[in-house]
Amino acid sequence: MSDTKAPLSVLVVGESWIKHTVHQKGFDQFHTTEYEEGAGVFLGALADSGFKVTYIRAHEVSSRFPKTKDSIDNFDVVVLSDVGSNSFLLCDETFLRSERTPNRLRVLADYVERGGGLVMVGGYMSFSGIDGRARFGMSPLATVLPVNMLDHDDRIEVPEGVTPSVEVANHPVLGGTPKEWPHLLGYNRVVAKPGSTVVANCDGDPLLVVGSAGKGRAVAFTSDLAPHWAPPEFISWPHYRQLWSSIITWTGNRQ
Repeated sequence: MSDTKAPLSVLVVGESWIKHTVHQKGFDQFHTTEYEEGAGVFLGALADSGFKVTYIRAHEVSSRFPKTKDSIDNFDVVVLSDVGSNSFLLCDETFLRSERTPNRLRVLADYVERGGGLVMVGGYMSFSGIDGRARFGMSPLATVLPVNMLDHDDRIEVPEGVTPSVEVANHPVLGGTPKEWPHLLGYNRVVAKPGSTVVANCDGDPLLVVGSAGKGRAVAFTSDLAPHWAPPEFISWPHYRQLWSSIITWTGNRQ
């Protein structure tokens, strides 16, 4: 973790995927494969805000995510977005070769307890996730996140749109952004832990929750930072960069 005068060093993990598509055309079929990333606007917003950003794509977790105290302490804030717990728990050493390896989520949880910052952003592979497959409620992160997670599929799909309600407008995590937010198209349902603060909600469900764990800070943002739950109206919102900059700054204990 850096000194208070240096720019915050932020590790962003997730928001990438590979699509394998079957095209059926009458009698014939063929396959195509595409690789996509969803964090471009978010990463740009962090870089434009002056943060030192390192990006680990979902398929790179096994080889690049920190495994030791010394390596993870190079960062002030870690952001996980739409990448499930299995990517951290079933790394190549263990899944392919049955070797013992550090539990990367335990390394991350211990980092928060020592004073690091953690942000989990919602998605189909965040919190409990689609069909309960993200499984973070059964991982070491359950003890440091400011929310309790459901034991089943936690997605709340709102195709008609839901407008967030800011409950604590003067909280420093918001950095003075206005109370009026663009609509969102879904989120993960969670339950705020006692002692945490629900800064914003969607239809009464927590949207932005902040809390502490040991000497560190943790944030749950239960909707997305990119499509599909975050529609163009949210991504292009004039305060998008300011909001995420404030969330990162607060989590890194600079506010």
